[in-house]
Amino acid sequence: MSRTRYTATDYVDITPRAAHQQWIAILGRSPVGLGQRQENFTPVETLLCLAAMYLVDSSRYSSAAASRAPRPVPELAGLFRRPPTSIIAKMDNLDGSRPKGNRNDILVAATLRSDPESLAGAYRACLAGARAAGVDGAVLPDFLGIEPGGQVRLLGQDELGLSVLELAVEEALESFADAGYGERETERIALAAVRVGQHRFARDVLANCGHACVFCGFAAPSAGPSHLLRASHVKPWRDATRRERLHVANGVAACPTHDAAFDQGLLTIEDDLRITVAPSLVRDREQRPEVRRYFESPHLYERLALPVAATVVDVQYAQWHRGHIYQAG
Repeated sequence: MSRTRYTATDYVDITPRAAHQQWIAILGRSPVGLGQRQENFTPVETLLCLAAMYLVDSSRYSSAAASRAPRPVPELAGLFRRPPTSIIAKMDNLDGSRPKGNRNDILVAATLRSDPESLAGAYRACLAGARAAGVDGAVLPDFLGIEPGGQVRLLGQDELGLSVLELAVEEALESFADAGYGERETERIALAAVRVGQHRFARDVLANCGHACVFCGFAAPSAGPSHLLRASHVKPWRDATRRERLHVANGVAACPTHDAAFDQGLLTIEDDLRITVAPSLVRDREQRPEVRRYFESPHLYERLALPVAATVVDVQYAQWHRGHIYQAG
């Protein structure tokens, strides 16, 4: 059983030729069941698990739930001849939220997540090697959508102000205190993790809301998901737990105008999803037609508009917003 030791260069600077050789070995494996000793993950496998983290929050699919993890986890498990739990475990190691995880995994992941161009190049090299080995798009889809070119574009980064990023680093320094990482390493790990987590949150919230503003219905599909709509936390990132920060029921999609009003407490949400306008904005609405245009029916709905099958805003987050953000006076 192969126990090749890889260096950081084998991941960051992987070539299509090296990826092809790894794919030949991967495809020649026999499937390994739960509890059986497995081959070490190759750079190709590790890099594709890293790419999958842009779509899937592995913390939601640990243990028995791994078999329910969405695309591309099942595809990767089948190709790598590994159970889904192994794919999820590797993603957990790469995430950076476990200070005691595999150090090489954590540092390689942080390096690539901090450099979208290098990550995109490594991802394309892995796919090129797969195609050369006979693995087509039906078996291994281009799940990041950048095989022809381009970079991994992160959604929702506008919400990550300086204070949020400073808090993320502060939390990481505390949790990594006994793990043997330097301050610069810990900072890089923390910032990479929070940016990718926010990307997944924004992606899921925009999809959950039907890629339209829940306050007025504004949508501009041709502009792309990150330009004219924002995915906003109901209970803000800095006040939320790690789980709450990634919870789709803690998010709404909004156009820039209603997003700003919601963040500043000029709009809030009742438990039954009715929209309430702050008294100060009501006064302005009565005196200024341009305010009425955006903050009165029909341009402002009476309640949040969500697709039929959508996850609704959790009452606990709506109540937090009313108690801490909403300007009731």
